[in-house]
Amino acid sequence: MFFSILNGTLTVCRDAAGIAGNIFAFGLFISPIPTFKRIIRNQSIENFSGLPYIYALLNCLICTWYGTPLVSHDNVLVMTVNSIGAVFQITYIVTFIVYADKEKKMRMLGMLLGVFGLLAIIVAGSLQIADRATRWIFVGFLSCASLISMFASPLFIINLVIRTRSVEFMPFYLSLSTFLMSTSFLLYGVFNFDAFIYVPNGIGTILGILQLALYFRYKAKSMEESNEPLMVSQA
Repeated sequence: MFFSILNGTLTVCRDAAGIAGNIFAFGLFISPIPTFKRIIRNQSIENFSGLPYIYALLNCLICTWYGTPLVSHDNVLVMTVNSIGAVFQITYIVTFIVYADKEKKMRMLGMLLGVFGLLAIIVAGSLQIADRATRWIFVGFLSCASLISMFASPLFIINLVIRTRSVEFMPFYLSLSTFLMSTSFLLYGVFNFDAFIYVPNGIGTILGILQLALYFRYKAKSMEESNEPLMVSQA
């Protein structure tokens, strides 16, 4: 009786954390919209790079495959959040390709095809593994490595903030959404006893806390500088 109640409580907590993670992740997925509004308005990608969206798409696709019942158990909420993320990333990439010059267009198309080709290899290769536990470990390590690499990407911005003592290039709501999403899926992984979820999201939570701490540490300086009169160059 006790164990059934405990199991039911853990399931409710896991699902609540997973739903919260899906909601917070949506905030991350829509964060590039202002950038792409600018691209569409100017009909040019300017100096924006499409690589982050390629990496994000690969991460979403691998994690979607990990969340399917063919690979892991009771990870439907991982599958839903990453499949939605994949749709957003594909939309951004297609928009980028439409407005890119010919050379960048061909390069992005090649990388997009490479992502789908790599996913096909991962899916086909993992399905060749008859033992369910071994398949789970194989895809789990891939998804874990992919997530860690994604969460490590803000290290460049963190370094920039520390070096410049300015949070100009680290939007608060993006950092907050990253922290809340990582924390939610950290709890989800803990309640589901899934190290492939709680380990990378634990790292993401720590990096999120660091970003928020830096934001509150340096935001006053950034506000002071933004209030200074602009110097107009006569050159």
